[in-house]
Amino acid sequence: MSAFPKAVRAASLALTCLLGVAAAQGAAPATPAPAAATPAKAAANTPVSGTTSRAASSVAIEVSAAVKGQIVSCPGTLKVGPAAVCLYVKASPASVRPLIRAKLGARALGDWKTTGKASSLLVGAAPGGAVSAYVLLAPLTEAETLLVVDAAPTVPAAQVKGGARPATPAGTVKGQPYVLGRDLAGVVNVSALGGGKFRLSRAGGDTLTVTAGQKTAQMRGGTVELPLAPTTDGTNLILPLAALRALGCTLTPAGSSVTVACGAESVGLKPIVF
Repeated sequence: MSAFPKAVRAASLALTCLLGVAAAQGAAPATPAPAAATPAKAAANTPVSGTTSRAASSVAIEVSAAVKGQIVSCPGTLKVGPAAVCLYVKASPASVRPLIRAKLGARALGDWKTTGKASSLLVGAAPGGAVSAYVLLAPLTEAETLLVVDAAPTVPAAQVKGGARPATPAGTVKGQPYVLGRDLAGVVNVSALGGGKFRLSRAGGDTLTVTAGQKTAQMRGGTVELPLAPTTDGTNLILPLAALRALGCTLTPAGSSVTVACGAESVGLKPIVF
């Protein structure tokens, strides 16, 4: 068995693992031989499935032009939607990522997120708009990449972190977005210190100590003023969403949800508005 089919299966596995995380990554022959992974003779002459969405197809056309990709049949082991477009690119993921990011410009929501060998990038229908598609990359070899463009799935409310509205605690400001400390798992570690105090820390970043009912927080031996005071329901930290900027996190709206990115880690949240 040639090395290329194995590379395709490995890339598919990497992308499938990354898909599970995402509403969000020996030398082969110079010309791929297996039919299931062989680039189309000419990308321009390869019909795109009638089920391909406008969002996925338009992004795929732009991306393909930027990286000189060729449309291929998506591997059967890759669990993507019927709207997905798969491309073979004769270049490494490291060289492909900046080309795609530059091509999409302000429609790229945040930066590439890497999990293992696979990478993903969310794409908005308009600059700063809601997520409409995503791009996935996985290496086939050191100089070849499998690229997937798919329409953003509609995520059931039960799968979106946050959104569960607890009883309105004292100190919250009506109409302002908040987030539960437990929903920040994976990007910010929240520890209860007792007495209404909580410590927030991120890998390789700052540590912020907040106190329920107080806008003044402690950081690096000094103090910082938060836009609103955090509060608690007696168990959970209820943090004003904007307070995460004090930790250097970025907030990117995505419809009714927000993508919180702190360094290399990010999570999708549905803020609580009392």
